[in-house]
Amino acid sequence: MKKMLFLLLSCFYYMTNAQIIDVRKSQSQPLLHYWSVGVGAGRVNEGLRASWQEQLDTVKRECGFRYVRMHDVFNDDMFTCFPQRNGSIKYNWQYVDDVYDRMLDKGVRPFVELAFFPSCLAANESKLQFWYRGHVSVDTTKYAQWHDLVRAFTQHVVDRYGVDEVRQWYFEVWNEPNLTGTGGFFHGTRSQYFRLYKEAALAVKSVDKLLRVGGPATSNYIADHRHDSEILDHSKSRFYPSEIINQQEWRGVWIEDFLAYCEKEGLPVDFVSTHAYPTDYALDPESGRGRGAVRYVHSLRDDLTWLRKVIAQSCYPEAEVHITEWSTSPNSRDRMHDLLPPAAYVVKTMLDCQGLAESVMYWTFTDIFEEKGGGDEIFHGGFGLFNFQGIKKPAYHAYRMLNKLGDEQLHYKDPFIVTRNSESGKLVMLAFNYPIEYESHVPAAGDADKYMNTSSKELDVKIKGLKPNTCFQVEILDNTHGNVYAAWLEMGRPHSPNREQTRALKEASEALKKERMVADRRGVLTIHKELSPWSIMLICEE
Repeated sequence: MKKMLFLLLSCFYYMTNAQIIDVRKSQSQPLLHYWSVGVGAGRVNEGLRASWQEQLDTVKRECGFRYVRMHDVFNDDMFTCFPQRNGSIKYNWQYVDDVYDRMLDKGVRPFVELAFFPSCLAANESKLQFWYRGHVSVDTTKYAQWHDLVRAFTQHVVDRYGVDEVRQWYFEVWNEPNLTGTGGFFHGTRSQYFRLYKEAALAVKSVDKLLRVGGPATSNYIADHRHDSEILDHSKSRFYPSEIINQQEWRGVWIEDFLAYCEKEGLPVDFVSTHAYPTDYALDPESGRGRGAVRYVHSLRDDLTWLRKVIAQSCYPEAEVHITEWSTSPNSRDRMHDLLPPAAYVVKTMLDCQGLAESVMYWTFTDIFEEKGGGDEIFHGGFGLFNFQGIKKPAYHAYRMLNKLGDEQLHYKDPFIVTRNSESGKLVMLAFNYPIEYESHVPAAGDADKYMNTSSKELDVKIKGLKPNTCFQVEILDNTHGNVYAAWLEMGRPHSPNREQTRALKEASEALKKERMVADRRGVLTIHKELSPWSIMLICEE
C-alpha cells in the first residue's frame, strides 16, 4: 500500500512539474559549434610522432576540431634556421611541412602560433623555457630578422598550400608574453612584445593582405595590478579567498593597451586572442601561491562579456575573439584533468557562452605534451583529452557529445538542450549535471577525492511534436560508465599497464551506458531521469 501511494505521488509530481517542449512550435536559433573550432597541443615537434597523429585523427573524426594550436614552430628542434658565414640565414621548413601536411590531410588546419625564437635570433641563451629549450629572450637589435623569419615562413606556406587555403588559417603572435622572468614565456617588456607583434603582423600581411593575424595571446584574467607596468610585478599580486574571489573585477591582460598600440601604429588586428582559465596563479593549487584561487562556473562567460565590450569600444570592433587556451586549470599536473567533473564543466560552460566567441580551445587534446617533461604515471593530471596511451578521458566524451548536437537550438535551460540537424531534421538532445555545490568554484586538484559528494538532478521532460513511436539512442557518461580513472584504480593503479591491461582501459574509457527511448503513439517522448553528479546524457533520434 505504501509503495503504491509513493508511485501515485511520484506520478502526480511528475505530471505537474515536467517541462513540456513542443518541437513543432519551438522557435529555433542557430547553434554555433564554436567549441569545436580549435583545440590546443604542446609543441609542433610532438606532431611528428605517430601516436600524436593517430590521436588527432580520432579527435577530428569524433569531436570535429578544425584547427590545432601549438607552441614553438621556430624551435631549434624543428631545424628551421641555419645561420650562414656571411651573416644570412638559410631557412628549412621540412619538419614543419611534415606536421602540417599530415594535419591538412586529416582536414585539420594549423592555428599558427608564431613563437618562440630560433637560437640565432634569441638574446640570451640562459633564458630558456621548458626542458626542450624554447628560446624566449628578445634581442632588440634583431627585429628586422624576426620580420624576415615570419615573412619567409608565411611565404613558404602560401607557396606550398596555396593562398586560398592559408587565408583560412590564423597567425597568432607569441604565447603568453606577459609572463616574464624565470619560467616565463617572454624575457622582455610589454613594449618589446608590441614591437614584435608589429613586425610579425606587417610580415604576414606583406605576403597577402587577406591573411589573418592577431594577438596578444596573453595569459588569463586578473583582478589586481601585477601587469600594469612593462614587466610582471609579483609584489602587486592579490590573492582573494573563496568568499570574495567572485566579487572582484576580472580583466584581460594587456588587451586595452594592445588595441591602443595597434591603433596608434595603424596595425592590423583580425582577431584578439587571450587565455581564460577559472583559476588565478593556480599552477600549484595544493600548496603553491595560488591555493584556493579558483573562480566560479560562470567566470568564462564574465570574461568573454568583458572582452567583447572592450573590443566593441576599440577601433577594431569587427575583430574575432579566440580563447586559445581554456580548461579547468593551467596546471599540467592537476589530477582533476583525468577525472569526471571536467566533462560536465565543459558542456555547461560551452552551452552558457554561446555567441560570445568565435572559438574557445581546450588545452589540450593529448597528454603527448612535455612542458614539464613526461608524466610519472599514465594518469598524472595531464591536460589532454587523451592520455599518452590514447585512452579517452571523460572530457573527451563531452566534446564528442557536443559535436553531435544539431545546428539549430530549439530549447536550452540548464540542464537540458534540444537541437535539430537542419539537413536531416533529426533531434539531438543533451542533459548534464553540473552540481550546485560547485557553482561557486570550479573543481581543481584539491577536490579530487570529494567531488562525488554532491547532488543529483531530476530531469523531467516531455518532448511533443514527434512522429509516433520515434526511437532514440541514449548514451550516458557517469561515475561508473566511461570514467576510465575509476577503472584504472579498480585495476590496482598499474604504473605501466601491460598490453592486455591497456586494451581493457581503452575499452573501459568507451564503455558508456547505452539505452533506447521510444516516443508513444501520440508522438510524445517522456524523459524522467535522475542525473547523478557530473553525468552527461546524449539522446539522438534514430
